[in-house]
Amino acid sequence: NGTTLLLGFLNGESLGKAARKEELSLAAHVFLVHLGGQHFIEDAAESVRYLFDHIKEYGDCRRIFVGGTSAGGYLSMMLCFDRRYFEAVGLKPTDIDGYIHDAGQPTVHFMILDEEGEDPKRVIVDERAPLYFIGRDEAYAPMLFLVSDNDMFGRLEQIHLTVKTLEHFGHKDNVYLWEQHGKHCEYTETFHENGESKFATLVCDFVEKV
Repeated sequence: NGTTLLLGFLNGESLGKAARKEELSLAAHVFLVHLGGQHFIEDAAESVRYLFDHIKEYGDCRRIFVGGTSAGGYLSMMLCFDRRYFEAVGLKPTDIDGYIHDAGQPTVHFMILDEEGEDPKRVIVDERAPLYFIGRDEAYAPMLFLVSDNDMFGRLEQIHLTVKTLEHFGHKDNVYLWEQHGKHCEYTETFHENGESKFATLVCDFVEKV
């Protein structure tokens, strides 16, 4: 159907199998946290730019989705909500047809806090946090949030706050939340009786829906 996904998911193998079954394409980006500061967000934006520039070399592509799991979910949210990263490479967040934010941290990521000598347990919302930018743009692409009910400490509540903040600014109809039982990202390793990944099925269903 001409859709390409650019994802940083943990369970890439099962997602890849589901994507092939649905005739979707998958491009994986390995994000480089060790670049330090916000440079790994810039690196992610550049990889999306590369995909836009070269995807036609691999076939017909009409839609592009961006998503990531855990730290990758932080990246996908930063690209979605802080338009500066995409603008630096000649794109807009709404050039993306949809986002999959899987268990990402919407406040300043604890790895960034630790790297900068701050207590990683602190909850900070500033220009390093996706949540900080919600409400600055009038329109957002459709997005799917995923989180576990027994996720990392505070992650469930932070995701709820992010979804509610979007709703507060009038973004409800194109924002989806899937809450699953288990620990952080544990659902990426759960399967239906037929052996298909529940996580991959949900992601593909979201892509088809929007």
